Amino acid sequence: MSEDTVVVWDESLLAYDMGDHPLDPVRVELTVALAGELGVLGRPGVRLVRPEPADDALLTRVHDPRYLDAVRVAPRDPLFAGFGLGTSDNPVFDGMHESSALVAGATVAAAEAVWRGEARRAVNVAGGLHHAMPARAAGFCVYNDPAVAIARLLDLGAQRIAYVDVDVHHGDGVQAVFWDDPRVLTVSLHETPLALFPGTGFPDETGGPGAQGTAVNVPLPPGVDDAGWLRAFHAVVPSVLRAFRPQLLVTQCGADGHRLDPLADLHLSVDGQRATYLALRALADELCEGRWVATGGGGYALVEVVPRAWTHLLAVATGDPIDPATLTPPGWRALAAARRPGREVPLRMTDDADPAFAPWQPTGEPSSVDRAIAATRKAVFPLLGLDPHDPRD
Repeated sequence: MSEDTVVVWDESLLAYDMGDHPLDPVRVELTVALAGELGVLGRPGVRLVRPEPADDALLTRVHDPRYLDAVRVAPRDPLFAGFGLGTSDNPVFDGMHESSALVAGATVAAAEAVWRGEARRAVNVAGGLHHAMPARAAGFCVYNDPAVAIARLLDLGAQRIAYVDVDVHHGDGVQAVFWDDPRVLTVSLHETPLALFPGTGFPDETGGPGAQGTAVNVPLPPGVDDAGWLRAFHAVVPSVLRAFRPQLLVTQCGADGHRLDPLADLHLSVDGQRATYLALRALADELCEGRWVATGGGGYALVEVVPRAWTHLLAVATGDPIDPATLTPPGWRALAAARRPGREVPLRMTDDADPAFAPWQPTGEPSSVDRAIAATRKAVFPLLGLDPHDPRD
């Protein structure tokens, strides 16, 4: 296996642009610019790969052919309605099929590079469109690139793929696609569906017939900070991944759990997100010989948060983590200020937060986070042969 890291990138990925909309491609542009100025993309062993659009054969492994036809037609039909398109969440835009297929193709390229041993890790920060359903756009997502990439891995012979989603929103589309497939473990940590879109992701969602235990959901109460998030992550994710024994890890690394994100109510810091990426890499190293495919996802603090979070992700994937005290380069700050005048441009790669946490224990007076942990462990751990009450599991 090559020790290289592939970063799938081309400026054409910025064409996934819904206009005046929270999902603004400037967050991806600023991420790549920041990672470039900090030298992350020029590290030894980092290869930039230009993506090609996913063709219909790939897309229809997940999506209904009629839906693909609708995505193609909608920009040319001012009266078009249906398939979740033409809504405020998923407005129709020019080149919608082409740009969406390119995002999917980029994540497929990342997955193929890792599976074939051409790279140990691969990243597509423009990907992570995890809400798209087989025949419906949803949650700013047209084609579900993580699901398409996982389906491609299965076609290439993979037997056990783990998908871990740390976006603030439930990874509902990926879960739905693989609900009945015991070869794919989907794990999602997210804000409770009682408070946030898409309204799914409860602990008792554990997989379909023949695949029970392959859907794992950790819904967390509003206001959870780094300590609570990391406590929940480490109380659930390592155990279920070790029980499943994946050959490859796919992650969706949405940055919208941050306390500054305008669309959600968790209180993570960039430092806590960095700690999550380090934990994911360690699990890939432990369980998958390092095979890790990472995508972006949500994140709507376009200048203040996403570029720093995903630059940390790129650094963790490509080698040494960036020191949190690192200054953001002046050239990048000037670019960010020009792209989004009036936004506060961060001076350092840290929020000055300490991402320490106390490991979960099944004793004492439970907090709201502990109750969420206990509910998930009770629902899914026995299905995986694990003891929900044993902190060693």
